[in-house]
Amino acid sequence: MTHTQRSHLFKCPPHWQGSRHGGLDHGVLPPAVASWLFESGSLTQRLRAIYGTEFRVVVLGQKWAKPWREESLALKLRSGQRAIVREVALQAGDQPLVMARSVIPARTLRGADRRLANLGTKPLGHILFSDPRLRRLQLRLTRVKPADWQSGLTLQEPPNEPVWGRRSLYSLGPGHKLLVAEFFLPLLLHRHEPA
Repeated sequence: MTHTQRSHLFKCPPHWQGSRHGGLDHGVLPPAVASWLFESGSLTQRLRAIYGTEFRVVVLGQKWAKPWREESLALKLRSGQRAIVREVALQAGDQPLVMARSVIPARTLRGADRRLANLGTKPLGHILFSDPRLRRLQLRLTRVKPADWQSGLTLQEPPNEPVWGRRSLYSLGPGHKLLVAEFFLPLLLHRHEPA
């Protein structure tokens, strides 16, 4: 990431909506889309169940950076306050299936949660969903247009159709919040459409 580039994934921040705002609720979404957007368990575990040993995490970038304004507001960070911004691809072999962006404030990295700063290629979801303190406080949805992706995105061309995404605000106890956004690439959704 350059000084002015805040994301390896996007040219600009996605526009997030509440999960029941503007018709984006469970009842009106295509079943294959809703199944992933409203998954309440571990996305990592679900992908591993489907892809087995092919599943892997590729880190696109992780650094202390200023989150986007809307991310800072969601986490109640002061203007200009930095956080760990981590972007990864969840893949089956060399094929990206889900792109993810996590924002972890410094105050969340206290005590046992310091481990979240040094994940390497370990999936964040594996750690979060094994923690009994985990609570989802908010779920927001988006559709990212093809023009909003960075060019030369990781191991493939940017998607050529809108991509559904979700963003969860999680808590690991008082003062320990983080944002996790996941974007479900067409390959994954089309594979799991009903016949």
